This record gives sequence, C-alpha cells and structure tokens, in this order.
Amino acid sequence: MTDDQAGPHVDGVRLADTRLTNLRVAGAELWRVRVRGAWIGEVEIDGHIQGLTINGVDVGPLVEAELDRRDPLRATMRPTDVAGFGAAWDTVERLWAETVDRARTLPPELLHESVDGEWSFVQTLRHLLFATDIWVSRAILGDPTPWHALSLPFDEMEPDPRVPRDRDARPPLDEVLALRADRMATVRRVIDGLTEDTLAGTTTPVDGPGYPPANSYPVAKCLRGVLNEEWQHRLYAERDLAALRA
Repeated sequence: MTDDQAGPHVDGVRLADTRLTNLRVAGAELWRVRVRGAWIGEVEIDGHIQGLTINGVDVGPLVEAELDRRDPLRATMRPTDVAGFGAAWDTVERLWAETVDRARTLPPELLHESVDGEWSFVQTLRHLLFATDIWVSRAILGDPTPWHALSLPFDEMEPDPRVPRDRDARPPLDEVLALRADRMATVRRVIDGLTEDTLAGTTTPVDGPGYPPANSYPVAKCLRGVLNEEWQHRLYAERDLAALRA
C-alpha cells in the first residue's frame, strides 16, 4: 500500500502497560514500530515484511528463504529476464487451472462465501481482473480506462467514481472465468512480445485519472506486480477452498 492509498494516519502513539487481545489489523502499514518488554503469543502476521527485527534478529530474509524452500516455484515469480517471465507465466496458468478445477468440485454458492472475512473465491478472481487491468492494460498498454464492471479494486483504495467497485455482485463463476481468460491472454501477449530492451525500459505515461496515477513505471516492476498478485491470491484461494471443503 502506498501513501496515496492509505487510510487514517496514526503517528506518535505510545502504549504502556496495555493488554491487547483478539486484535485484528488488516490492510495496514506498520513503519518504525517499537515493541519493548512485551509478552507475545499466538500472533499471526501475513504480509510484505521489510525490516522486522525480533530480539535483535532481522527475520525478514529468514522468512523469505523458508517460504522459497517450502515451495521452490515461489522464487520463479521474481524473474529478471524475458525467458524467466515466460516461464513464470506458464506456471501461473498451470497452477490457476488446477485451482479452478478444485473450485468446480464445490457447490457454486460456496464460491461466493467469505472465509474469516476474506474475499470469496469469485471475488478473488474479480480482483485479479483489476490487477491485470491496472498494471498491464493501463500502465503498460496505455488504456486509460481498462477496468470491467466486475473488476474489484483492493479494499484500501480510495473510492473513485470512474473505477467500478461492486463488492456485492455475485456473477456466475463461468462469467468471471471468461473475463479472466481474456485478461490472462493479454498478459501472455505482452510477455510473448517482450525483448530484453523493453523489459528494462519504462512505460509511456498513461493519460487520464485513475489507478495507478498517470506516470511512467518500470515494465519489469509492472509485470512482477501481476505475478505477485497471481501467486499470493492463489495461495489465499487454496487456503479458503480447503476450509470450504472441510
């Protein structure tokens, strides 16, 4: 989340002799937070970690290394050359096809169910439409208004009347998958057309208001953003599908 996406800003707060239990923090930025003399138990952190020091040890690199060890394919989502991006997208297509097959074994109404307050399976797919729209269709291809009515922005994004946000829509799975197939084909065309020079370059500034803001962006960063969204949200989807099956 960037500064222009963040909600209320709380700065300079000091908590002493305080007991925090059953606390849920979602979609937040935590920077320059100091915890001293604390008893910490049953704490779960899920997010992008940069500079997390526990008892003098920077655990961020340790966490990244362990996640890569558990699933070596994870490291392939950080490609540095054209061949790497092609291989990474092959992996995304294959893994998502397997996840969709598993989702189809559940009753359709369950695919609209939230697990622990997270997006439903269908909402997750709708969010990935948005991720492709903003980083590929808008940022790389220059379409100022690429989003479909069913695209679902991240919850922390400030409402924008020009950007659809119908969180309560319940479209059939096949309708959303048809849109997904179109967006994934767009990413495939962009990656297949890459050269090392274009990959190392920046985008032409997009015209018109919207997200991301009108600016130039590194092409590789845009594509890695899509890969990260696809990877992370498939993990979330698999986690929640397992809970729904149970």
